[in-house]
Order: sequence, then structure tokens, then C-alpha cells
Amino acid sequence: MTTPQPAPDRPLRADARRNRERILDVADAVFGEAGQAASTEEIARRAGVGIGTVFRHFPTKEALLEAVFVRRLTGLRDRAAQQLDARDPGQAFSDFFTLVVRDAPAKLAIAGALADSGANLRTAVHDAHQELRAAFGRLLERAQAAGAVRRDVELAEVYALLIGTSRAAAAADVDDRVLTGTLRIVFDGLRATRS
Repeated sequence: MTTPQPAPDRPLRADARRNRERILDVADAVFGEAGQAASTEEIARRAGVGIGTVFRHFPTKEALLEAVFVRRLTGLRDRAAQQLDARDPGQAFSDFFTLVVRDAPAKLAIAGALADSGANLRTAVHDAHQELRAAFGRLLERAQAAGAVRRDVELAEVYALLIGTSRAAAAADVDDRVLTGTLRIVFDGLRATRS
């Protein structure tokens, strides 16, 4: 039997909204550290709420994982959107690329935990992923228009490079010096050549 959720069209009370945000903050950290092995009891304890409060907001561990992962993706999307007004589009692009790569270990631990729970990642977080990709595409377009990134690359290629670099950085567990050098090589390859 699942615990009933609040009606989607009825806003949460302020205290319930604070509890939900605190649960998501803690769950993000706990799942980022322990992946699928993280327990909802540990999340409730660290958030300072009862386990019933966790399940009132998220009826299953999978639902909590999905909410955490979507929140991470939408947070990245919002960060990309904030960079669209930056004075230096090339720097905005490389700063965001770097942010995503540095964030990868925790994000991939959460994604792995969600996949391990049996969720189909392509459907569970499809909209949030597409919005992030579109925001990244706008950063790329601005950087290309400013002459900072070569024009002969397309979003699909650069996004694949972003994902590949993120996965490699997370899997190899590289130190900061190696990661910085890796990103320098990536950016050298993407830099527009001056004629």
C-alpha cells in the first residue's frame, strides 16, 4: 500500500515544502555518496524528519531517486540559462562544461542508483534531460557566434564530448591536476582557429 501524495494542483504548506526541499538536499548528498546502497532511513535521519515524512513526499525510493536526479538536471539547466547573458560567451561555455564535468561523479552515482532501481532513465528524466541539452546548445551557439568555439561542430558532437568527458572523469577518479589538463585538451580541440 502506498502513502497518498498531496494533490498535484494543491500547493504544499510552507513547512511541508521546507521538509520536501530538505529531504531532496540530503538525498542528493547521500545518494551521491552511496548510490543505490543509500537508505531512506539514513536520509530521514540526516534530514531531521521521520521516515513517514519521506514516504509522504516520495512513496518509493525510486520516486525519491528520480526527484533528486531531475532536480540536478534542472539545476544544471538553470545554471546554463544564467550564463546566456554572460559578457564572454566563450568563457561561459567553458565554465559550464567544466561545471558539468566536475559534478559528474555525484550525478552519475545518482543516475546509476536510479537505473539499478529498475527505472528506465530515458523515460524517467526525458524532459529534464532535453531541457538541459537545449540550454547547453544555446551556450554553444553563443560561443560559436562569438568566435570562441569552432563552427564546424554540432550540438550532438559537443554534447557527446561533454558526456564522454564527464563519464571518464568519474570512472577514472582523476585528481584535479589531471582533470584540469583533460579539460584544457578538450577546449583546445573546440577552440575556433584564427585565420
